Amino acid sequence: MDRNDQWIKAMTSAGLNLIAQGLSIYDNNLRLAVSNRRFREMFHLPDRLIRPGARFDDTIRYIAERGDYGPVEDIDALVRSRVEQALAFVPHYFERIRANGQVISIEGAPLPQGGWVTVYTDITRTKRIEELLRARSEELSGQLLAHAEELGATNRKLAATISALEEAQRQLTEIEARTRLTTEMMPAHIAHVDRDGHYTYSNRRLSAVMPGRPSDILGLHISDALGPDAFSKIGPHLEAAYGGDSPVFEFNEAHDSRRIRVAFTPDGAGGVYILSMDVTSETQARVALQQSRRRAMAAQMTSGLAHDFSNLLTIILGMMSKMEKMGLPEEAAELISATQATAQRGGRLLNRIADMTGNRTLRPRATDMHGLLEDLKLLATPSLPRGIGLSVLDHTPDEALMLDAGMLQDALLNLVLNARDACGANGQITISAHAISRIWIEIAVTDTGPGFSKEALGKALNPFFTTKGSEGSGLGLPMVYDMVKLAGGDMRVANTATGAAVTLRLPYRAAPQAQGGLALLVEDNEDLRATFRDMLVDLGHTVIEATSADEASALAADIEDIALVLSDIRLEGDATGIDLLKRLPKSLPCILMTSLPLSDPLHREALARGPVLRKPFTRAQLAALLRPEEGS
Repeated sequence: MDRNDQWIKAMTSAGLNLIAQGLSIYDNNLRLAVSNRRFREMFHLPDRLIRPGARFDDTIRYIAERGDYGPVEDIDALVRSRVEQALAFVPHYFERIRANGQVISIEGAPLPQGGWVTVYTDITRTKRIEELLRARSEELSGQLLAHAEELGATNRKLAATISALEEAQRQLTEIEARTRLTTEMMPAHIAHVDRDGHYTYSNRRLSAVMPGRPSDILGLHISDALGPDAFSKIGPHLEAAYGGDSPVFEFNEAHDSRRIRVAFTPDGAGGVYILSMDVTSETQARVALQQSRRRAMAAQMTSGLAHDFSNLLTIILGMMSKMEKMGLPEEAAELISATQATAQRGGRLLNRIADMTGNRTLRPRATDMHGLLEDLKLLATPSLPRGIGLSVLDHTPDEALMLDAGMLQDALLNLVLNARDACGANGQITISAHAISRIWIEIAVTDTGPGFSKEALGKALNPFFTTKGSEGSGLGLPMVYDMVKLAGGDMRVANTATGAAVTLRLPYRAAPQAQGGLALLVEDNEDLRATFRDMLVDLGHTVIEATSADEASALAADIEDIALVLSDIRLEGDATGIDLLKRLPKSLPCILMTSLPLSDPLHREALARGPVLRKPFTRAQLAALLRPEEGS
């Protein structure tokens, strides 16, 4: 709540407290929204019954138990009757005599959004005047006139008060409606809990931020609404907020590992405001960006050292080659051979380091997980001994997902080969894959080997840590971890009852449904080709690629479903994009693109044949040619 809202609330409260009548407003669930000081004083209500969220039936029961309604044989029946009357939402007016002899009038009117506004007026003196008039009308004619005038003045004041109450009701209704509409539109759960942890306000977004939770939570304790696991994670922060702090923190929700960010703000009166958001996608992007930065730093640190070390190894291998030809004793020949093997192993290690820190750009494509896992089994099976079985449990969705299929398949093959080495001559390797609430794709590789040692569990993802001695580089699992982090996911190693398990979690990103048909993209610059490919995919096309007119012509001849050709004018080889157009059917839509100036003959010839896009161009400019209604 900003300062302006706080000022409005304070002014409204002050204005209501100046009214001589008691006033209460209950919402459509018969929970207290607003009341003034006179309402509390008139019925001697405790603090718990004048806080926002207090239940109407609890208030009626309290008043009845104090004897305000006089002798009541069945209080439960009285409470039910009053609740049923309130839920009927029918305007009413009645008068009743309280146990203390006070006479009050009670006037109730329903609100447009549901709920009640009720005004309680002390009319004891007015009733006494009426009785006096009836009893002594002849003797007190003079007094009758004075009392009549007083009564008229009282009625005029009452009418003015009612008008003020009606205006206050209208303004409160408008403010509440605007506030609720705003909070319902926000992609976050916004709520308030009192000093005991019960919700006094909430929009209906809790179930969207944390699936499985209820939406209607007014009056519930926060532990009941969130569940024991989530409450155990936020409980210490909530206590800190009750103590005056304003903590902001994140935690993983147990149901489907969503990342939730929560902010607590004390309200100054013992309660706490709550803002909760699902930041899973933001976290995935942040993890990917952090990994890219780490890799860039690692590349800067290692590239110079690797270059110098590679030169040293080259010199060592050259010297060993010369010594090998010098006819040295057999003992020296063995040392030379061992030195050569060690230097060659160092060279392979340098290549692995280069692979890990070099330009490994993640290129997500629409990927069929079923096909990827089937191909993986075909690739991995020939490398396994006869005594080792490989099973694939594929529970992935049927829709295509945005994944770098090549990097993922390499990573899984790496894990399978590690599992093979752990099993020895006999064992079982299992690859299982499934989706978690359209947030993650989880892929686990388990084996029946001896499992990870205690040391390996702590260091398995550290570069150069290996349990294979001189046979291992210690870069296999770190490279898999690098791929997963580049995608914005996570990886964990663990032991099971039967062996080891490595689990990958990758963000679940459904591939866009292709609506524009198959597009043939012809561009010889790899970076530009990636940019134009992304534009075409965004516009609903699936894309195949070529770098020359000859390659594109061959693809067009073999594939009948091509719906569009987007080609550069200058291509690999002698043939140009204009030559390609001459070879293709005239019915096939073709768009040329170029960075050549308008004065170039090729550019002028292309313009004579059809549309030409000047590089650089935007997605909107491409869309304007493909879909005029979208580009406009």
